[in-house]
Amino acid sequence: MDPQNISRSEPVPISRTVKTNLYKDSVALMRIAQTVLARDGVRRATLVMGTPANKDILAEAGLFDADLANARPGDVMIVVDAESDDAVQAAGAEIARLLEGEPPAPGSAQAARVPLRSIAMAREGEGAPATLAQISVPGPYAGAEAMKALRQGLHVFLFSDNVPLEHERAIKMVARDKGLLVMGPDCGTAIIGGTPLGFANVVKKGEISLVGASGTGLQEVTCQIDALGCGIRHAIGTGGRDVSADIGGITMRQAIDLLAADPGTRVIGIVSKPPAPEVARQVLERAGRIGKPFVVLFLGDDLSTASLPNNVVAVATLYEAAAAAVRSVAGTRSPAAQEAEAWRRPVQDEAARLASGQRFVRGLYSGGTFCAEAQLVWRDLGFSVHSNAPLDKHAPAVASGNAHTAIDLGADEFTVGRPHPMIDPSTRIDHIAAAARDPSTAAIVLDVVLGYGSHPDPAGALAPAIAAARAASAKEGRYLPVVSFVCGTEGDPQHLSAQQALLRSAGVLVLPGSTAAARAAGEIARRT
Repeated sequence: MDPQNISRSEPVPISRTVKTNLYKDSVALMRIAQTVLARDGVRRATLVMGTPANKDILAEAGLFDADLANARPGDVMIVVDAESDDAVQAAGAEIARLLEGEPPAPGSAQAARVPLRSIAMAREGEGAPATLAQISVPGPYAGAEAMKALRQGLHVFLFSDNVPLEHERAIKMVARDKGLLVMGPDCGTAIIGGTPLGFANVVKKGEISLVGASGTGLQEVTCQIDALGCGIRHAIGTGGRDVSADIGGITMRQAIDLLAADPGTRVIGIVSKPPAPEVARQVLERAGRIGKPFVVLFLGDDLSTASLPNNVVAVATLYEAAAAAVRSVAGTRSPAAQEAEAWRRPVQDEAARLASGQRFVRGLYSGGTFCAEAQLVWRDLGFSVHSNAPLDKHAPAVASGNAHTAIDLGADEFTVGRPHPMIDPSTRIDHIAAAARDPSTAAIVLDVVLGYGSHPDPAGALAPAIAAARAASAKEGRYLPVVSFVCGTEGDPQHLSAQQALLRSAGVLVLPGSTAAARAAGEIARRT
């Protein structure tokens, strides 16, 4: 490491360092941490940008000290917990190499290429003129970069998080006035004209377009539409705060208008956490003024009794959103009945093998939307569900023992010191083992998310742990059902069928989507 550019704390084996003036997005930092964690003797590796929010997270985890206090939003904070001095030094060298990247070979085309140092340079670079800028810089600076892109006439995919609310409002108002779109901030997923951005899946091209304020929810609906034989024209992410009263659904309403005017879009779907009431009203009114069919999922909001425009269909689950969109395009019989059969058939056999004390379902999710949907499904079964991400903010937090639980393992409290579970399965493996040891566990349910940015073989990493957990339960005289679904397609780098086969080889009941998996696990627990 460059001693002029990195400060280091002592003593080891816990080392806290700062790499100054270097920005990496959260996905890049997670992948570096995952690589370093695989080294012998490394117990924990944390790489995060020096934002106030990240400092608070490190402090809550007991990892922050004075050596990190002066880190700025454009600096990388590095914490390594290892078993020895040598392990810390080796991990530090590996981190420095990965942060700096391998230099291009002398004389290569890459070395000869002039580095692009501004949005204007990139817009005039090689190939066809750019129409969209993907921005991933520290949150406090992201708004300024987005403004530069808008002045260049570019739409913006804003991956950056920790963007001040007032910055988001300002750039979205400018974009609206210019007839441009800002997806984000903290937008993790989009598909524009068949091109995936951020965490996205490889899906068929088609005539269905989506707008989503929910990342993994948008991924699941696009994958289910692909599985049902139709394709995606556009999937526009808005960022989670867009539907709040503070932002007013600026991007969502713009996206609806753009898709309404797009001749290649026949059906428009909306997938979102519940918007602010005024935003929901404006979105539904806007949809009603457009002649195209609309499918609306405000996850957790019951629109079934609301007075909806004739062209708007309200649904309650991610699968129903995909199925309704496909019916609008293909005009086929409802695929919802097929989905229902997929989880009903095996439930009775699984439940019949449980002991009387096995009563509770354990949801161990990497996607926050999947965790939310499971709580809704289980609430409809009459369950009281404990969660670290409860739908009702007054609901109980996660409790051990005698309670149904739905855990979002992608939440901050589980990702300090470790990459997100979509990239690193180790935290979830620990929770699988703990659930297997609990004699009250009736079923474990898991999501496996494929696509760009995700683990290259997530099912392969989870399958041995699942098999070991089931074997440990069997030794104690219990049968342990494990239910899962794979959010992905055959076109993804990890290949849907290969991932499903790996899970089945470990004894997992693999179902075709998030809704079916949550229902199956809940029914298994309910029938004991």
